[in-house]
This record gives sequence, C-alpha cells and structure tokens, in this order.
Amino acid sequence: MRRLVRRLWPDSLVGRTLAVLFAGLLLTQLAGILMFSNYRFEATSRLGRNLAAERIASVVQLVEEGSADDRARVIRTSDRAGLRIGWAVMPLTTGDGDEGSQDIRDELLRRLPNHEIHADTHQHHRPPPPPDEGPPGGYPWFGPPPGHMRPPEVRVAVRIGDGTWLNFLIPHQHPESLWQPEFFGPLGAGLLVVLVLSVLAVRRAAKPLNQLAAAAERLGRDVATAPIPEAGPREVRAAAQAFNRMQARLRRFIDDRTQMFAAISHDLRTPITRLKLRAEFVEDDEQRQKMLADLDEMEGIISSSLAFARDDAAREARRPIDIGVFLQQLADDFDLPYHGPDSLIVEVGEIGMRRALANLLDNARKYGQSPRLSAELTDGLMHVFVDDDGPGIPEEELERVFTPFYRLETSRNRSTGGTGLGLAIARSAVRAHGGDIVLCNRADGGLRALVSFPA
Repeated sequence: MRRLVRRLWPDSLVGRTLAVLFAGLLLTQLAGILMFSNYRFEATSRLGRNLAAERIASVVQLVEEGSADDRARVIRTSDRAGLRIGWAVMPLTTGDGDEGSQDIRDELLRRLPNHEIHADTHQHHRPPPPPDEGPPGGYPWFGPPPGHMRPPEVRVAVRIGDGTWLNFLIPHQHPESLWQPEFFGPLGAGLLVVLVLSVLAVRRAAKPLNQLAAAAERLGRDVATAPIPEAGPREVRAAAQAFNRMQARLRRFIDDRTQMFAAISHDLRTPITRLKLRAEFVEDDEQRQKMLADLDEMEGIISSSLAFARDDAAREARRPIDIGVFLQQLADDFDLPYHGPDSLIVEVGEIGMRRALANLLDNARKYGQSPRLSAELTDGLMHVFVDDDGPGIPEEELERVFTPFYRLETSRNRSTGGTGLGLAIARSAVRAHGGDIVLCNRADGGLRALVSFPA
C-alpha cells in the first residue's frame, strides 16, 4: 500500500500542493454536502410530520362536524388524496412509538386537545425478492429504496366523539436525495474551476523556487551571473536576498583570490627573470641548462596557477559554433583521426572548450598510444571521447587526478612539464558549460576521457 501511495504521490512541489488542495477541497465539499443532506432530511421529515398532523386534524374536525354521509365522503376524498384512512370501532394502534410518531401525536394533541390519540411506527417485514429477481446490477445507492427496504410507516388512531376510531396510515415520504447522478455535473464543474485556479496560483507561487534553482545552476557555471530578482512574498524575497548576498561574497572571494595570485605571479616573475639573466653567466653549460629548466618550470607553474585561479572559462561568453568543424580542426592540430558529426551547431565558450580538449589530447599523446578523437550527440548531450591505447590509470586514481597539483609520479614527472593543474583546469572549463569530464579505463586497454555537456 505504501509503495502504491509513493508511486501515485506527485514528486514536484506543485503536484503535491495541488493534490493536498484538491483532496482537502473534495473532502470539505463531501462533508458539507453530507451535513446539508442530513439537515435537509431532518427538516423535510419534520415538515412532513407537521403537514400530516394538520391534515389528520382537519379530517377529524370535518368528520365530527358532518353527517354520516359527509363522513364517508370525507374519508373517501382524503384517502384518494394520499392519506390512508380507516373508520372502525377499534384503534389501529394503542401504543406510543418513537420520536417521529411522538412528534405527530404531540402536534395532534395540540390541535385536538380533547381527543384520545395513539401513534406508533409500523415496520415492513416483507422479505426481499430472490437474487435472480432483483434489478440488473443490484439496487441503486441513490433515490428511494425498494419496497422491502422502505422505512417504517406511522400509524395514528384518533377517537372521535361517538366513541369510534379514525385510523390513519401515513406513508413515508422519502426526501429526494442530493446524491443524484445529475448532481455530480455541477459538483465536478465547480471542482474543475477551483482546480484550474489552484494550478495557476500554485505555479505562480512556485515560480520563484524554480528561478532560485535555475540561478543556483547558473551560479555553478558562472559566479558573475546576474542576481535573481528580489520580488514576491516576504519569504521568497528573503531567500532571494540571501542567495544574492552569498553570490556577492563568492564573487568577492574569487576576485580576491585571483588578485592575490596575480600579485604573486607579478612579484615572482621579476626575480625569475633576474635569475634567468644570472644563469646565462654560469660557465658550466649543463648546470646552466638545468637552472634555466627549473626556472621555466617555476614560470609554468605560476602561469598555470594563475589560469586556474582566474577560471576564465566560467567568464567566457557562449556563442554558437559548428562543433563538427571545431573538433576536426582540433584533431588536425594534433594530427590524429576524428570520427563524429561533420556539422552541428552548439553554443559553447570556444576558448575554454578548446583548452580543455587540448589538454586531454596532449595527455593522450604524451602518456598513451594512438590517440583519437570522436563525438556523438545523445539525448541532448554532446559526448566527446578522447581514447588512447596506453597503460591507463589505476582505478583508485581516476578521480584523484582532477585534484589541483596532483600528479601520477609513475608517468608524469617534472621533466615532462606537468604541473598537476591541467586536468583540474579542463574539468573546471567543462563544468562551466554545465557538463563534466569522466575518466575510465577501456576494456580492451587504454584510457578514455569522456567530455559531456549540453548541446
């Protein structure tokens, strides 16, 4: 049962709110209708008993005031009018019944104070018909019940002046139930109108949440994105203001970090340049080359660190490019084969994407064999594959290599020029496009780098 409820229970906030509103409205409507139906039933029954008492009192007065012929004519006329009357020397009943019959007796005593009056309830005991004789599909649950299920009738006996008794049998007047088939049309129309208005209201109320989620997604790609509007209800405005303050703090933090790295880079480049000039005066050629190589490596580390800190790919404007032509040119630059779409327009930041793919291709050429580039479009996602036939990477290192300044010492050492920032910069650039980079070892050997981003 819980599984069924979980399956039927909407997953979105709008759906859940509408489900609760609709269920509450439906239950409220049904409860109100039930209460009104019960009140209407009681009021109609009370009115029917009062009318019956009034008719009985009128008949008794006419019978007592008229002659014997008039008496018989009054009885026949009243019997045809729906009030069943009998004239006898013995009363039809001598007891006092339940609340319904007692109400009629009290009303008659008020109208006929000098008469002996008895009233009770007569219950039908006719058995129901056999199952094969009933109506097709059974008895309906709305409208008056069938004969064997009818409520009891009220019997009244009034003693008149000559000592005889007028016996009355009051047929039960079943009030028309509100639960008629034609009743559900207006009820359904009303619920539909309320549901439509609720959909519009709830969607409007949930719109700021969708905007907040979209803004958070944009913030993950570009911290300099425009702030979200601070409009709507008080709680929504408070959430928007808090989000915008958080975004401003993140932007200040990143700007401060970038400025710090830029200052460090500037301060270090000057002594590095001086050291290079001094290294030229070293007479030992081997030592001079080693010193210059170390200084070049330091300069490369500084440049890579500054590029990673700036995260220029996140700030780069997106523009439509032909990804097929773009990838083919990239493959030609690295002199390797390309398999994929020849022409496909995709909106990307060309510089950041080129830097990311170039880093992957450069790694595949340095540390693998037979690097190749391929691409395919699947379900709105562009998948770019960089494959090689190299030794691959240990499974436990596949995610760790994206950590800044982390290097696989077994294959990447300082003599190759690696700083441990290439993959971190590449992933940052791809994630700025709403995608990601995943590394995996191929079943037939080698490494695969999968770059995925929205097309």
